[in-house]
Amino acid sequence: MPSDPRVPELLLGPLLRHVDPVSATVWVETDRACEVDVLGRRARTFCVGGHHYALVVVEDLEPGSSTPYEVHLDGTPVWPPQHSPFPPSRIRTPGDRGEFRIAFGSCRYATPGTADSADAIPPDALDSYANRIAAQPEEEWPDALVLLGDQVYADELTPPTRRWLSLRRGEETPPEAQVQDFEEYTRLYAESWSDPHVRWLLSTVPSSMIFDDHEMIDDWNTSAAWRRETTAQGWWPARIAGGLVSYWVYQHLGNLSLQELAENTIWQAIQDLDDSDDAEPLLREMAARADAEPASIRWSFVRHWGDARLIMIDSRAGRVLDEQRRRMVDDDEFAWIEAAMRRSVDEGVQHLIVGTSLPWLLPHAIHNIERWNETLNVRHEGAWRGRLAEKVRQAADLEHWAAFGDSFERLGRALTAVARGDHGPAPATALVLSGDVHHAYAAELVRPGGLDGRVHQLTVSPLHNQAPHPIRVGFRIGWSRWAKNVTTALARIAKAEPSGVEWQKQAGPFFGNQIGELVLSGREARFQLSVTELGRPDLRQVLDMPLVGA
Repeated sequence: MPSDPRVPELLLGPLLRHVDPVSATVWVETDRACEVDVLGRRARTFCVGGHHYALVVVEDLEPGSSTPYEVHLDGTPVWPPQHSPFPPSRIRTPGDRGEFRIAFGSCRYATPGTADSADAIPPDALDSYANRIAAQPEEEWPDALVLLGDQVYADELTPPTRRWLSLRRGEETPPEAQVQDFEEYTRLYAESWSDPHVRWLLSTVPSSMIFDDHEMIDDWNTSAAWRRETTAQGWWPARIAGGLVSYWVYQHLGNLSLQELAENTIWQAIQDLDDSDDAEPLLREMAARADAEPASIRWSFVRHWGDARLIMIDSRAGRVLDEQRRRMVDDDEFAWIEAAMRRSVDEGVQHLIVGTSLPWLLPHAIHNIERWNETLNVRHEGAWRGRLAEKVRQAADLEHWAAFGDSFERLGRALTAVARGDHGPAPATALVLSGDVHHAYAAELVRPGGLDGRVHQLTVSPLHNQAPHPIRVGFRIGWSRWAKNVTTALARIAKAEPSGVEWQKQAGPFFGNQIGELVLSGREARFQLSVTELGRPDLRQVLDMPLVGA
């Protein structure tokens, strides 16, 4: 890195983001306004809250190619670092390279060097994964990385961040402190993405990201009651503005394709600003509108990977929380999702992948409890039974797809329609990738029958966090037959609407820090899972499961 104070410094990145057969985007954060150069393509930085960022569009690449790259700031090379132990960063475009490998996971709390050692968090699976692939031949590297939420934790701060906040705020920061604004959010991303292993990984493997609750606040948009109480707090406007603005800058911008960038009015307005202008007021206005009117922005997106197609669903910001018509996403958003599924079939995709931070198919007992709870909330809204059910919902985090029964069933109908071949030849698989629940498992849809494609739920979490022993016990019980029978009876007593789908656990539950991989080749697909445990920094593969065939 440059030591000359006259030379711009690369603070974060490069992050390799959207990559298609002929183009790529590369994101960086710098310490001042400058020109960023990647493979001769240049972009000026833009300013948000006094911080400087750039998204460099690299075009005219060859399909199926692998191109090493450097980053230059005002003509000075700043990446890769001198004497880096990692292979050169490179842009690898999709093409006919045989297998397509997708790594995925969620819930990464800070870094091993900043987390409190007293928390006894196992080794960071993303760090370990970077070490593993750096030692492998390039043809064995993943082609894509999908991060399914909780890339940062705004409500669970590390000791170094609390010390930094104490200096910024001029007062002692208690252990339960949370971030308050955009500036403090930038600290979370700097803490998480400065990790040298993860920094190299993100510079080399194209990443797709979606938020979950901890990017904003625990239990974000659980219910109408939660929202009424939380948004009435005086600190909420600055908090949600900081959360959504930082998410837009650090995560969402890189999710967009070149066409989407050209059509994005916010991005185009930022491009029109002068170097001396700060885009924060523009983005704060966007954030306030997105919080008050979720339909004003679409956080969901699509990735095209040849025979595979990723449809990433925002299952947090766009919820409809009116108790009598609760929806995970509104009708217009769901129509967009269904249209993207049909288009995937029309274009001959072999593997339809739906990303959602929250699992669609849960352990049966937890699913039944969420359906029971929603039924009570709807039936007794405003009465004491409804208030009690709401307290249970918030205390037990009953807010997954099962707690939005209409949306759960609609997603099931959409996936089974694809797998049955209603829209054309069925893909080999329809896969739902999720995180959130701090354990890993694979489940498969078994009803309705007569499907031409296989429908699986693949859940992997966390990358770097932990599940305390009582939670592990609870999830194991949640998958048990007797717990399923008891909670099915409970839901039946409450007259909860029975589901039109049934599923079976195929593998798991697995605990520890972990990362999943999808290995796709033609119509073949495999799910591989690797974990780290306390005292064992290296990844250990615990599952290699075919997703098609017998």
